[in-house]
Amino acid sequence: MKYLVTGVSGFIGSKVAEGLLNDGHEVVGIDNNNDYYDVDLKLARLERIKHDNFSFQLLDLADRKGIEGLFRKHEFQRVIHLGAQAGVRYSIEKPHAYADSNLVGHLNILEGCRHSKVGHLVYASSSSVYGLNAKVPFSTSDSVDHPVSLYAATKKSNEVMAHSYAHLYGIPTTGLRFFTVYGPWGRPDMAPFIFTRKILNGEIIDINNHGDMWRDFTYIDDIVEGVLRSADVVPQVNENWRVESGSPASSSAPYAVYNIGHGSPINLMDFIAAIENELGVTAKKNFRAMQPGDVYRTYADTEDLFEATGYKPQVGVKEGVAKFIAWYREFYNQ
Repeated sequence: MKYLVTGVSGFIGSKVAEGLLNDGHEVVGIDNNNDYYDVDLKLARLERIKHDNFSFQLLDLADRKGIEGLFRKHEFQRVIHLGAQAGVRYSIEKPHAYADSNLVGHLNILEGCRHSKVGHLVYASSSSVYGLNAKVPFSTSDSVDHPVSLYAATKKSNEVMAHSYAHLYGIPTTGLRFFTVYGPWGRPDMAPFIFTRKILNGEIIDINNHGDMWRDFTYIDDIVEGVLRSADVVPQVNENWRVESGSPASSSAPYAVYNIGHGSPINLMDFIAAIENELGVTAKKNFRAMQPGDVYRTYADTEDLFEATGYKPQVGVKEGVAKFIAWYREFYNQ
Protein backbone atom coordinates (compact mmCIF):
# COMPACT_ATOMS: atom_id res chain seq x y z
CA MET A 1 0.00 0.00 0.00
CA LYS A 2 0.96 3.65 -0.24
CA TYR A 3 1.33 5.30 3.17
CA LEU A 4 1.78 8.86 4.33
CA VAL A 5 3.79 9.08 7.55
CA THR A 6 3.82 12.52 9.18
CA GLY A 7 6.59 13.39 11.64
CA VAL A 8 8.87 11.02 9.76
CA SER A 9 12.04 12.66 11.14
CA GLY A 10 10.79 11.98 14.64
CA PHE A 11 11.61 9.20 17.06
CA ILE A 12 8.52 7.06 16.41
CA GLY A 13 7.85 8.25 12.87
CA SER A 14 11.24 7.27 11.51
CA LYS A 15 10.99 3.78 12.98
CA VAL A 16 7.42 3.30 11.74
CA ALA A 17 8.51 4.31 8.23
CA GLU A 18 11.31 1.72 8.36
CA GLY A 19 8.85 -0.94 9.49
CA LEU A 20 6.42 -0.16 6.68
CA LEU A 21 9.18 -0.24 4.07
CA ASN A 22 10.46 -3.56 5.42
CA ASP A 23 6.92 -4.91 5.00
CA GLY A 24 6.93 -3.92 1.32
CA HIS A 25 4.87 -0.72 1.40
CA GLU A 26 5.55 2.60 -0.30
CA VAL A 27 6.07 5.50 2.12
CA VAL A 28 5.93 9.26 1.65
CA GLY A 29 7.23 11.01 4.76
CA ILE A 30 6.82 14.63 5.77
CA ASP A 31 8.29 16.72 8.60
CA ASN A 32 9.10 20.38 9.18
CA ASN A 33 12.36 19.47 11.00
CA ASN A 34 11.86 22.34 13.46
CA ASP A 35 14.45 23.16 16.11
CA TYR A 36 12.43 22.14 19.18
CA TYR A 37 15.33 19.74 19.68
CA ASP A 38 18.57 18.87 17.84
CA VAL A 39 17.88 19.06 14.10
CA ASP A 40 21.02 17.00 13.39
CA LEU A 41 19.46 14.06 15.24
CA LYS A 42 16.33 14.37 13.08
CA LEU A 43 18.44 14.45 9.92
CA ALA A 44 20.43 11.44 11.11
CA ARG A 45 17.21 9.49 11.56
CA LEU A 46 16.17 10.41 8.04
CA GLU A 47 19.54 9.30 6.68
CA ARG A 48 18.87 5.80 8.00
CA ILE A 49 15.73 5.44 5.88
CA LYS A 50 17.40 4.37 2.65
CA HIS A 51 14.87 2.70 0.38
CA ASP A 52 13.66 2.99 -3.21
CA ASN A 53 10.05 3.12 -1.98
CA PHE A 54 10.64 6.08 0.35
CA SER A 55 10.40 9.78 -0.47
CA PHE A 56 10.61 12.76 1.86
CA GLN A 57 9.08 16.23 1.66
CA LEU A 58 9.92 19.11 3.99
CA LEU A 59 6.45 20.34 4.92
CA ASP A 60 4.74 21.89 7.92
CA LEU A 61 1.46 20.38 9.05
CA ALA A 62 0.00 23.86 9.48
CA ASP A 63 0.66 24.66 5.80
CA ARG A 64 -2.88 24.17 4.54
CA LYS A 65 -2.13 24.58 0.85
CA GLY A 66 0.98 22.43 1.12
CA ILE A 67 -0.95 19.58 2.75
CA GLU A 68 -3.75 19.90 0.19
CA GLY A 69 -1.20 19.67 -2.62
CA LEU A 70 0.43 16.65 -1.00
CA PHE A 71 -2.85 14.72 -0.93
CA ARG A 72 -3.68 15.74 -4.49
CA LYS A 73 -0.32 14.53 -5.75
CA HIS A 74 -0.38 11.16 -4.01
CA GLU A 75 -3.18 8.65 -3.71
CA PHE A 76 -2.56 7.53 -0.14
CA GLN A 77 -4.37 4.41 0.97
CA ARG A 78 -3.44 4.85 4.61
CA VAL A 79 -2.08 7.66 6.75
CA ILE A 80 -0.08 7.30 9.96
CA HIS A 81 -0.13 10.76 11.51
CA LEU A 82 2.62 11.05 14.11
CA GLY A 83 3.69 14.64 13.48
CA ALA A 84 2.95 17.07 16.31
CA GLN A 85 4.54 19.60 18.59
CA ALA A 86 5.67 17.39 21.46
CA GLY A 87 6.51 18.13 25.08
CA VAL A 88 4.38 18.80 28.15
CA ARG A 89 6.47 21.59 29.71
CA TYR A 90 7.14 23.33 26.40
CA SER A 91 3.38 23.68 25.94
CA ILE A 92 3.37 25.92 29.01
CA GLU A 93 6.08 28.13 27.51
CA LYS A 94 4.99 28.14 23.84
CA PRO A 95 1.24 27.39 23.69
CA HIS A 96 0.66 28.77 20.20
CA ALA A 97 3.05 26.22 18.68
CA TYR A 98 0.63 23.52 19.85
CA ALA A 99 -2.39 25.22 18.30
CA ASP A 100 -0.59 25.49 14.96
CA SER A 101 0.79 21.95 14.78
CA ASN A 102 -1.53 19.83 16.89
CA LEU A 103 -4.88 21.47 16.12
CA VAL A 104 -4.59 23.18 12.72
CA GLY A 105 -2.18 20.50 11.52
CA HIS A 106 -4.48 17.69 12.61
CA LEU A 107 -7.41 19.37 10.87
CA ASN A 108 -5.39 19.65 7.66
CA ILE A 109 -4.62 15.92 7.78
CA LEU A 110 -8.29 15.09 8.42
CA GLU A 111 -9.31 17.23 5.46
CA GLY A 112 -6.72 15.54 3.27
CA CYS A 113 -8.03 12.11 4.29
CA ARG A 114 -11.60 13.25 3.65
CA HIS A 115 -11.05 14.55 0.13
CA SER A 116 -8.73 11.69 -0.86
CA LYS A 117 -10.98 9.00 0.64
CA VAL A 118 -8.09 7.50 2.64
CA GLY A 119 -8.90 3.99 3.83
CA HIS A 120 -7.56 4.35 7.38
CA LEU A 121 -6.08 7.18 9.47
CA VAL A 122 -3.96 6.12 12.44
CA TYR A 123 -2.88 9.05 14.60
CA ALA A 124 -0.86 9.67 17.75
CA SER A 125 -2.68 10.54 20.93
CA SER A 126 -1.00 10.40 24.33
CA SER A 127 -1.27 8.96 27.82
CA SER A 128 -1.24 12.58 28.98
CA VAL A 129 -4.96 12.81 28.12
CA TYR A 130 -5.70 10.97 31.38
CA GLY A 131 -4.71 14.10 33.30
CA LEU A 132 -6.12 14.10 36.82
CA ASN A 133 -7.28 10.48 36.63
CA ALA A 134 -6.16 8.59 39.72
CA LYS A 135 -7.67 5.17 38.96
CA VAL A 136 -5.12 2.75 37.54
CA PRO A 137 -4.52 1.16 35.18
CA PHE A 138 -5.70 3.87 32.79
CA SER A 139 -8.45 2.47 30.61
CA THR A 140 -9.90 3.83 27.39
CA SER A 141 -13.28 3.57 29.13
CA ASP A 142 -12.16 6.27 31.62
CA SER A 143 -13.02 9.94 31.40
CA VAL A 144 -10.30 12.10 29.85
CA ASP A 145 -11.93 15.48 30.43
CA HIS A 146 -9.40 16.91 32.89
CA PRO A 147 -6.01 17.40 31.19
CA VAL A 148 -3.24 19.13 33.17
CA SER A 149 -1.30 20.58 30.22
CA LEU A 150 -2.17 22.23 26.92
CA TYR A 151 -0.29 19.45 25.14
CA ALA A 152 -2.69 16.91 26.69
CA ALA A 153 -5.66 19.10 25.79
CA THR A 154 -4.60 19.16 22.12
CA LYS A 155 -4.30 15.37 22.09
CA LYS A 156 -7.79 14.98 23.55
CA SER A 157 -8.96 17.45 20.90
CA ASN A 158 -7.38 15.28 18.19
CA GLU A 159 -9.50 12.34 19.30
CA VAL A 160 -12.71 14.41 19.29
CA MET A 161 -11.91 15.89 15.88
CA ALA A 162 -11.17 12.42 14.48
CA HIS A 163 -14.51 11.16 15.74
CA SER A 164 -16.39 13.97 14.06
CA TYR A 165 -14.78 13.13 10.71
CA ALA A 166 -15.39 9.41 11.19
CA HIS A 167 -19.06 10.20 11.88
CA LEU A 168 -19.58 12.79 9.15
CA TYR A 169 -17.53 11.30 6.33
CA GLY A 170 -17.04 7.65 7.24
CA ILE A 171 -13.23 7.97 7.53
CA PRO A 172 -11.92 5.06 9.62
CA THR A 173 -9.75 6.57 12.38
CA THR A 174 -7.67 4.95 15.12
CA GLY A 175 -6.09 6.97 17.92
CA LEU A 176 -3.15 5.51 19.84
CA ARG A 177 -2.43 6.80 23.33
CA PHE A 178 1.33 6.35 23.65
CA PHE A 179 2.86 5.69 27.06
CA THR A 180 6.43 6.98 27.73
CA VAL A 181 8.28 5.71 24.68
CA TYR A 182 12.06 5.26 24.99
CA GLY A 183 14.94 3.56 23.21
CA PRO A 184 17.65 4.17 20.57
CA TRP A 185 17.19 7.37 18.51
CA GLY A 186 14.94 8.76 21.25
CA ARG A 187 14.04 12.38 21.94
CA PRO A 188 16.57 14.55 23.83
CA ASP A 189 13.79 16.23 25.83
CA MET A 190 12.70 12.92 27.40
CA ALA A 191 13.88 11.74 30.82
CA PRO A 192 15.98 8.72 29.69
CA PHE A 193 17.98 10.93 27.32
CA ILE A 194 18.36 13.78 29.83
CA PHE A 195 19.42 11.47 32.66
CA THR A 196 21.96 9.65 30.52
CA ARG A 197 23.53 12.83 29.16
CA LYS A 198 23.80 14.49 32.55
CA ILE A 199 25.11 11.42 34.36
CA LEU A 200 27.85 10.93 31.75
CA ASN A 201 28.75 14.63 31.96
CA GLY A 202 28.88 14.59 35.76
CA GLU A 203 25.91 16.97 36.03
CA ILE A 204 23.11 16.89 38.59
CA ILE A 205 19.84 15.29 37.51
CA ASP A 206 16.53 16.75 38.71
CA ILE A 207 14.12 14.17 40.11
CA ASN A 208 10.54 15.34 40.33
CA ASN A 209 8.18 14.62 43.22
CA HIS A 210 11.23 13.45 45.19
CA GLY A 211 11.37 10.28 43.11
CA ASP A 212 7.84 9.14 43.92
CA MET A 213 6.68 8.87 40.31
CA TRP A 214 5.74 5.93 38.12
CA ARG A 215 5.89 5.62 34.36
CA ASP A 216 4.76 2.91 31.96
CA PHE A 217 8.05 2.92 30.02
CA THR A 218 7.53 1.29 26.61
CA TYR A 219 10.37 0.31 24.31
CA ILE A 220 10.33 1.75 20.79
CA ASP A 221 10.25 -1.59 18.94
CA ASP A 222 7.15 -2.63 20.89
CA ILE A 223 5.49 0.68 20.04
CA VAL A 224 6.26 0.29 16.34
CA GLU A 225 4.88 -3.24 16.30
CA GLY A 226 1.68 -1.98 17.88
CA VAL A 227 1.35 0.87 15.39
CA LEU A 228 1.85 -1.38 12.37
CA ARG A 229 -0.64 -3.93 13.65
CA SER A 230 -3.17 -1.20 14.39
CA ALA A 231 -2.92 0.07 10.82
CA ASP A 232 -4.17 -3.31 9.62
CA VAL A 233 -7.20 -3.30 11.93
CA VAL A 234 -9.59 -0.87 10.27
CA PRO A 235 -12.50 0.27 12.49
CA GLN A 236 -15.95 -0.60 11.18
CA VAL A 237 -19.37 1.00 11.45
CA ASN A 238 -21.29 -0.42 14.42
CA GLU A 239 -24.96 0.51 14.19
CA ASN A 240 -25.69 -1.16 17.54
CA TRP A 241 -23.34 1.10 19.52
CA ARG A 242 -24.99 3.59 21.87
CA VAL A 243 -23.51 6.46 23.88
CA GLU A 244 -25.38 5.31 26.98
CA SER A 245 -23.94 1.80 26.96
CA GLY A 246 -20.90 1.85 24.69
CA SER A 247 -17.25 2.58 25.42
CA PRO A 248 -16.03 6.12 24.64
CA ALA A 249 -13.13 4.44 22.81
CA SER A 250 -15.52 3.14 20.13
CA SER A 251 -18.54 4.46 18.28
CA SER A 252 -21.28 3.80 15.80
CA ALA A 253 -18.84 5.49 13.40
CA PRO A 254 -15.65 3.72 12.19
CA TYR A 255 -13.65 5.04 15.15
CA ALA A 256 -11.34 3.48 17.74
CA VAL A 257 -8.93 4.59 20.47
CA TYR A 258 -6.37 2.31 22.13
CA ASN A 259 -3.74 2.55 24.83
CA ILE A 260 -0.33 1.48 23.58
CA GLY A 261 2.06 0.86 26.46
CA HIS A 262 3.94 -1.86 28.30
CA GLY A 263 1.27 -2.30 30.94
CA SER A 264 3.67 -2.45 33.92
CA PRO A 265 4.70 0.91 35.43
CA ILE A 266 8.22 1.34 36.80
CA ASN A 267 9.16 3.60 39.69
CA LEU A 268 11.30 6.50 38.47
CA MET A 269 14.09 5.67 40.92
CA ASP A 270 14.26 2.09 39.61
CA PHE A 271 14.52 3.40 36.05
CA ILE A 272 17.34 5.74 37.07
CA ALA A 273 19.05 2.83 38.80
CA ALA A 274 18.89 0.82 35.56
CA ILE A 275 20.62 3.70 33.74
CA GLU A 276 23.24 4.01 36.50
CA ASN A 277 23.95 0.28 36.42
CA GLU A 278 24.34 0.25 32.65
CA LEU A 279 26.62 3.31 32.67
CA GLY A 280 28.56 2.18 35.73
CA VAL A 281 28.12 5.67 37.21
CA THR A 282 26.13 6.90 40.21
CA ALA A 283 24.07 9.98 39.42
CA LYS A 284 24.24 13.23 41.35
CA LYS A 285 20.64 13.81 42.32
CA ASN A 286 18.50 16.86 43.10
CA PHE A 287 15.12 15.86 44.52
CA ARG A 288 12.41 18.45 43.94
CA ALA A 289 8.64 18.96 44.05
CA MET A 290 6.17 17.92 41.35
CA GLN A 291 6.43 20.20 38.31
CA PRO A 292 3.53 21.90 36.47
CA GLY A 293 1.95 19.58 33.90
CA ASP A 294 3.38 16.41 35.47
CA VAL A 295 1.27 13.43 36.49
CA TYR A 296 2.06 11.08 39.34
CA ARG A 297 1.59 7.77 37.56
CA THR A 298 0.96 6.40 34.07
CA TYR A 299 -0.20 2.82 33.68
CA ALA A 300 -1.78 1.43 30.50
CA ASP A 301 -4.59 -1.06 30.34
CA THR A 302 -3.82 -2.53 26.90
CA GLU A 303 -6.35 -5.36 26.86
CA ASP A 304 -8.45 -3.78 24.08
CA LEU A 305 -5.40 -3.38 21.84
CA PHE A 306 -4.30 -6.94 22.49
CA GLU A 307 -7.76 -8.28 21.62
CA ALA A 308 -7.83 -6.25 18.40
CA THR A 309 -4.27 -6.80 17.20
CA GLY A 310 -2.52 -9.45 19.29
CA TYR A 311 -0.06 -6.72 20.39
CA LYS A 312 1.89 -7.57 23.52
CA PRO A 313 5.16 -5.83 24.46
CA GLN A 314 8.28 -7.99 24.61
CA VAL A 315 11.09 -5.74 25.89
CA GLY A 316 11.59 -5.15 29.61
CA VAL A 317 13.27 -2.10 31.13
CA LYS A 318 16.65 -3.73 31.78
CA GLU A 319 16.98 -4.84 28.15
CA GLY A 320 15.53 -1.61 26.78
CA VAL A 321 17.83 0.63 28.83
CA ALA A 322 20.85 -1.44 27.78
CA LYS A 323 19.97 -0.99 24.11
CA PHE A 324 19.39 2.73 24.55
CA ILE A 325 22.70 3.25 26.38
CA ALA A 326 24.59 1.26 23.74
CA TRP A 327 23.11 3.45 21.00
CA TYR A 328 23.77 6.67 22.94
CA ARG A 329 27.44 5.84 23.55
CA GLU A 330 27.97 4.99 19.90
CA PHE A 331 26.07 7.96 18.46
CA TYR A 332 27.71 10.53 20.77
CA ASN A 333 31.07 8.76 21.03
CA GLN A 334 30.80 8.46 24.79
